[in-house]
Amino acid sequence: MKIVPKLKDAYQFISKITPKRFWNAGLVFVSYYYSKTFNQPKNWGMPIAISIEPTTSCNLRCPECPSGLRSFSRPTGMLQTDLCYQIIDSLAATTPYLIFYFQGEPYLNPKFLDYVQYACSKKMYTATSTNAHYLDDKNAKLTIESGLSRLIISIDGTDQETYEQYRVGGKLSKVLEGTKNIVAWKKKLKSSTPFIIFQFLVVKPNEHQIEDIKSIAKDLGVDEVRFKTAQIYDYEHGNELIPNNEKYSRYKKLSDGTYQIKSSLANQCWKMWHSCVFTWDGQVVPCCFDKDADHGMGSLQTQSFKEIWNSPAYYNFRLALFKSRSEIDICKNCTEGTNIWTTE
Repeated sequence: MKIVPKLKDAYQFISKITPKRFWNAGLVFVSYYYSKTFNQPKNWGMPIAISIEPTTSCNLRCPECPSGLRSFSRPTGMLQTDLCYQIIDSLAATTPYLIFYFQGEPYLNPKFLDYVQYACSKKMYTATSTNAHYLDDKNAKLTIESGLSRLIISIDGTDQETYEQYRVGGKLSKVLEGTKNIVAWKKKLKSSTPFIIFQFLVVKPNEHQIEDIKSIAKDLGVDEVRFKTAQIYDYEHGNELIPNNEKYSRYKKLSDGTYQIKSSLANQCWKMWHSCVFTWDGQVVPCCFDKDADHGMGSLQTQSFKEIWNSPAYYNFRLALFKSRSEIDICKNCTEGTNIWTTE
């Protein structure tokens, strides 16, 4: 990990903290710890971080991803400009961190970088995650010019055969070329952003390449490599994707040969107080584990965000977490409160 880019990235975020955003963050922290202490949901602040979904479309067919499997039961489509700006305008005063990602490949939305630029004009720290297949020379230049703060590039193998075992339909050569384009334009435009991260989803087919990806990242000029544990939907009786090295697995093997999630499922969740997710069509869902929006808290088509954030639906969901989080379907395979990232 490079220290100077990391410090610059930290400064980028700190520079977005206005007095109003700082005060709001304080309200969120106090609300959360009050709620935990008394098992009574209170929320006196607005989200510190939000995710906005540019699209549900994706060019790949990854086996543990609803976008890749084309398995959504909710409507699919593209985020439109009016809705995007409505969300940003309603929260920019209090929310410093905006992730342009939920499901899908963000660069498939032709307006995506316009949205990034608009959020940056509101002094928000912006991040996205991409499979890097659309980072041609033009898009790389536009990405730097947009002001994007953080770019996460998914790269799950160091040779084509390994890479395509998870990134089905993908081309490793495009990922590497896209990365080179981003690094080159960042240098040409003398920009300190975006902070470039290689995200390596560790699964059994690629776990032997962990050291190799570090070398490739260094050679290309990537700022950081992160190893992410994979969420497996059907893990109880084992799965061909679960790595042998438990350090990089969310699951552990029991004496009877079955698997269970390593983390304990405490009846609490910080995410329900400090963040939320907006789908492309304006639904508000509690977190990124609700991929099919089964727990919609409300829609911006009919309500303001403040009404949704303080609605009976949100109150009841937070209360249910305190009572028995294990009974909530999207929480059963969740790693909130555990480290699912390893940075090296």
